[in-house]
Amino acid sequence: MRMRKMKNLVPRMEKCAALRIENPESLKGNWRSLKEDAKALWVEVGCGKGKFTAETAQANPDVLLIAVERCREAMVVAMEKARDMGLTNVFFIDMDVEKIEEIFAGFEIDRLFINFPDPWPRKKNAKRRLTHRGFLDKYCRVVKGEIHYKTDNAPLFEFSLEEFAACGLEVKNCTRNLHEHGIVGIMTGYEEKFHALGTPINRCEVLCKPFELPKEEKKSQ
Repeated sequence: MRMRKMKNLVPRMEKCAALRIENPESLKGNWRSLKEDAKALWVEVGCGKGKFTAETAQANPDVLLIAVERCREAMVVAMEKARDMGLTNVFFIDMDVEKIEEIFAGFEIDRLFINFPDPWPRKKNAKRRLTHRGFLDKYCRVVKGEIHYKTDNAPLFEFSLEEFAACGLEVKNCTRNLHEHGIVGIMTGYEEKFHALGTPINRCEVLCKPFELPKEEKKSQ
C-alpha cells in the first residue's frame, strides 16, 4: 500500500505500542500466550488501514488475530482503529510476508487471510504475487487450516486458481462475484470502494496441506 510519509508517525506508533509486536520472532510457536483462551489463531496478510482487521477481531472475540503490514503508515491507522474500539484480541506486525516461516511455527496458524494483494501484473513479477506457488509452499508449512482469499483483479484470481491446482490444494466456496446478491461477510475499505463502483469481487477458500513441487517444476522456478 502506497501512502504519504507521516511526519508524526513515530509518536502515533508509540501511542499504540501495546498493540504492536516489535520482536515477533520471540513468539514463534507461542503466539497463543497473547490470549491463552483463544480458540484459534488467525493471521491477516497486508491489513492496510485495518477496517477488515478491526471488524473481524470485534466479531470474533474468542479468536487471536495477528495483522501483518509492511507499510507503517497504513499499519498505524489500523492500530489506532483497533485501540479506539477497545480491542484486546488483535496485534500487529510490520514485516514482509516473505518472512512468515521465521515468525510462525509449523502449522501454528488456523486461518490465513489474503485480501486484495498487489497483482504484480507483469509476467516477470509473477513470483512476487502472494498466491504464487513459492508463497503457497511457505503458507502450507505454517497454516494447518484454510486460506481465505479475496481480490477484485480477475486475471490475478485466475492465476491464483491455477497455482492452487498446481500445488494440489483443495479450493471451495469459489465465487467470481461475491456480493452479487447482497453484501457477504466483512469488507475491507478497498473492497467497499470497488464494490460501490460495480467491480465484482472474487473470493475462495483454500485448504492448506504440505506439498512438494515435482522436480521438473522446481528446476523451472
